[in-house]
Amino acid sequence: MMNNAAVKAYAKQLGFDRVGVSLPSPKTLQHYREWLSNGYHGEMDYMASREGLRSDSNQLLEDIQSVIVVAKRYRTVELNPDESKPTGIVARYAWGNDYHDVMRPKLNQLAEWIHQQSDGAHQARAFVDSGPVLERDYAAQAGIGWFGKHTNILSRELGNWFFLGVVLTTLKLEFDSPVKAHCGTCANCLDCCPTDAFVSPYSLDARRCISYLTIELKGPIPRDLRPLMGNRIFGCDDCLQVCPWNRFAQPIEESEFLPREGMNPVNLIELMKLDDDAFRKRFKGSPILRTKRRGMLRNVAVALGNSGDQRGIPVLIDALSDDEPLIRGHAAWALGRLGGENAIQAIYIHQQTESDEYVLDEMKLALRI
Repeated sequence: MMNNAAVKAYAKQLGFDRVGVSLPSPKTLQHYREWLSNGYHGEMDYMASREGLRSDSNQLLEDIQSVIVVAKRYRTVELNPDESKPTGIVARYAWGNDYHDVMRPKLNQLAEWIHQQSDGAHQARAFVDSGPVLERDYAAQAGIGWFGKHTNILSRELGNWFFLGVVLTTLKLEFDSPVKAHCGTCANCLDCCPTDAFVSPYSLDARRCISYLTIELKGPIPRDLRPLMGNRIFGCDDCLQVCPWNRFAQPIEESEFLPREGMNPVNLIELMKLDDDAFRKRFKGSPILRTKRRGMLRNVAVALGNSGDQRGIPVLIDALSDDEPLIRGHAAWALGRLGGENAIQAIYIHQQTESDEYVLDEMKLALRI
């Protein structure tokens, strides 16, 4: 018999840490629509173009009756920074293998199990942060946790450090109850944001968020925000890291999420030297591939510029000859920020042969820093 207990038992057998069931109607649609209308999604046009699918899950699975929500922990061992060289920070979730690749097969297995156990009478469809589904809304309704002021789902047992996945199904299950919010008057997450990305509690302007700037944004990073990014090169954990509930989040030793060698901290000078083939080889199976080489080296250039470390100058000078204008432009900015005779002279020399207007603007401004 397929009931809540059976579904949850099988999901935990697959390796998920928490399982809950939500009704298939999002409750935060009005807030989501206001967020879009304010333009807080920036260049993430897919958030607006697929709003209709997020508001009506029947368009994703006809006759949907329930949403199964799972949580999987990813907090692993802490690593000590290497102060002997310029290093960059990668968000914790990207230290190991791509969570999509880890979770999707397990979610598909859960969906297939529902289909088989019902002798084909019920359908199911799985998503893990890759479809037009309001996962956090369903997670809150399913009792996985509550919305923190930083807009992420919080759990008393798991803290911040867990991934969400959902399975939409035509199987009618008993809905779980939401849990009470336990943020109280704490505002640590709002106060620590380096770029002041929070408009108010529970409202994030993604255009100022370092995770957006280093991953979702495809073009130049706004110049006024670059100095605020420090050495963060892929995502940002600041608002998650300071949450007091993390003291209950126990580290795991699951091999897929353990830090890859040289992942955190990351040697910025080594990264800046990667060509396209070396980049793809190094980050195969990692979420970092999302940025592509040009996006990552853009981020690395900013981090080197913020480092104040003159050892970054030679690789930044080499980057002025890169095929990608995006990299050349940010390398010029970084050289201007680091300063010094070699850096300034290199900008002057490359300025004579540069033809891209964006890069030329960056060079002119760099020479004025």
